[in-house]
Amino acid sequence: IATRLVEFSFGWNKKLNDDQKQAYHQSLVHALEYAENNQRVDWYHSDAGGFSKPVMTWPSNGGYCRRIHTQAIAFGKQKTMSFTACHNSSTNSWTWYRDK
Repeated sequence: IATRLVEFSFGWNKKLNDDQKQAYHQSLVHALEYAENNQRVDWYHSDAGGFSKPVMTWPSNGGYCRRIHTQAIAFGKQKTMSFTACHNSSTNSWTWYRDK
C-alpha cells in the first residue's frame, strides 16, 4: 500500500505513532481486500482510533476498483480521507488514486 498516500497529519509534528499507523493500515488492508461495501473496519491503539470503509466496488480492466473512506481521531482532531484503489488481477497489485 502506498503509505505516504494514506498518512494522516494532525498538525505540526503530530502524526500517528508506528503502532497506531500499523493498526490503521491493517484496517485499511482488511477493508480493501475483505470487507463488503459499507462495512466499517474499526481500529484503535493508544488514544487514537478510526475506521476504513469501502463504499463502492466496480469492475475494471483486468480486475476491480474500490472507493475507500477512512477516518482517524487523534490529538483531539478528526481527519477524513477518500481514495480509489484498483486491483490488477494479473499482477496481484493495487494502484492508488487520492482525491485532490
